[in-house]
Amino acid sequence: MSDLNRNTYAYGTGVARAGTAELDQGLRAFMLGVYNHMVLGLAVTGLAALGTFMLAVTNDPSAAVAQMRGGIMLTQFGYAIFASPLKWVVMLAPLAAVFFLSFRIASMQPGAARALFLVYAGLVGLSLSSIFLVFTGASIVRVFFITAAAFGALSLYGYTTKKNLSAMGSFLVMGLFGLIIAMLVNLFLQSSALQFAISVVGVFVFAGLTAWDTQRIKEMYYELDESDVAARKSILGALMLYLDFINMFVMLLQLFGQSRE
Repeated sequence: MSDLNRNTYAYGTGVARAGTAELDQGLRAFMLGVYNHMVLGLAVTGLAALGTFMLAVTNDPSAAVAQMRGGIMLTQFGYAIFASPLKWVVMLAPLAAVFFLSFRIASMQPGAARALFLVYAGLVGLSLSSIFLVFTGASIVRVFFITAAAFGALSLYGYTTKKNLSAMGSFLVMGLFGLIIAMLVNLFLQSSALQFAISVVGVFVFAGLTAWDTQRIKEMYYELDESDVAARKSILGALMLYLDFINMFVMLLQLFGQSRE
């Protein structure tokens, strides 16, 4: 749930001077920086999720304090973050971090913004570690590569298309708010049919947002930006695409992940 938050677009649309080799080279370097930050964030999330899960489970019955479905035995640490009231802190911590980062990034030093982005990615990994309790490792890996392939194609489209995607983006943002409301309702209803509908709609929403956000990030580039401004824009762009990737992955996992049961 925490990953559905969309960050505030803090910079507006950049104005680039087209038709120069210097601009093309600068834009490519800027976008490469965005993708590098995003990939680093995903790596931190993956390592945090896997590391948390490994610390949370045990094969030793004498060390287990609880047992989950699929025969997974939890350590004291695992019980605390997956079964105790602390799980709500684990779930909500990424939401607080992304709000703080989104609203403060424009005034932060690039190093501090980068560090906070990685802290946020780690918190998301801590929150996402619970997927290993629900889905098999093989299906998680499979869905990750499906997400990566889809994300790459959609981001490439957003980067190369000459079509203005702003109208589509406004519609997708409304769809995103609808998704959030539906997810909140389903916390109480626990309806499998509604969850399936949320996942299907969510895949299309975040697929479209990936293309639109890529186009917006491309427009953020301005060749005369100072290095600090360009660095902050790069981290902001990475956060936007990171959120699209993570949420698309979660939605696809709900649809195609293989349950441990």
